[in-house]
Amino acid sequence: LLQFLYFIESLRVTRMDKGATNLPEEAVAYLRDKRIPDLMEHLLHELIVNQPDDPLQFLSQVLSSPIVPKVMISGPPAGGKGTQSKLIVDMFNVTHISTGELLRAEVNQGTAIGKLVEQTMLKGDLVSDAIIIDLVKQRMNHDDVKTKGWLLDGFPRTKNQAIALQALGFIPQAFFRLQVPDEVSIERIEGRRHDPVTGNCYHLAFNPPPQDAEIVSRLEQRSDDSRENAKKRIATYHRNISEVEDCYRSILQRVCTSTQVVPH
Repeated sequence: LLQFLYFIESLRVTRMDKGATNLPEEAVAYLRDKRIPDLMEHLLHELIVNQPDDPLQFLSQVLSSPIVPKVMISGPPAGGKGTQSKLIVDMFNVTHISTGELLRAEVNQGTAIGKLVEQTMLKGDLVSDAIIIDLVKQRMNHDDVKTKGWLLDGFPRTKNQAIALQALGFIPQAFFRLQVPDEVSIERIEGRRHDPVTGNCYHLAFNPPPQDAEIVSRLEQRSDDSRENAKKRIATYHRNISEVEDCYRSILQRVCTSTQVVPH
């Protein structure tokens, strides 16, 4: 098994260039053109995660099913994850899963978990791994995720969360880290406003609301969007991101969201 994994990784790392393997040139060209290393890695991953009693029958079922996108996107608060996620969703019709939205849904529904989450978010702290992993696991098991694939937005945030996802079999094909200066993130956070009537979101500097006194008077700022909380959340992000990156080093791509969009 280790030799097989090493062979796949060697083909990937060398990009199957001429002379990089002992295979004939035409064989290397075939493997590259048909993306055989990606296919073999996908099949091996499915076997390890599912551990079927009948591997051949299981692989037959896997091969008859479409390979759906599995993507993670990470970045600091207000780092552009929502904007980039929308581009990916529009391009690949993949299911967007935002941990922030999952948590806010619990808060809005007034559940026991939601009340605990609300207090944690008001302090600018991270929600416990047990809570957020359970919410993500439930969402990832929905039919739309299984048929369309997933884009996991803003998660995992810690090494332990990344390891927990791997143990559950949720392993991405690509991991994007969005990079933006801290002061830019803080400016984006402080200026955010929400219209509770229409649901529209605005930014006082970059996407100002209509010049309507009634709309302006009812705009709200999220309780966790203060400058103090923004700095705390950004510091927490920086403390954890290096260890998260280490879990996905082979599929990591860094993107400066001030000047770039996520590559195709």
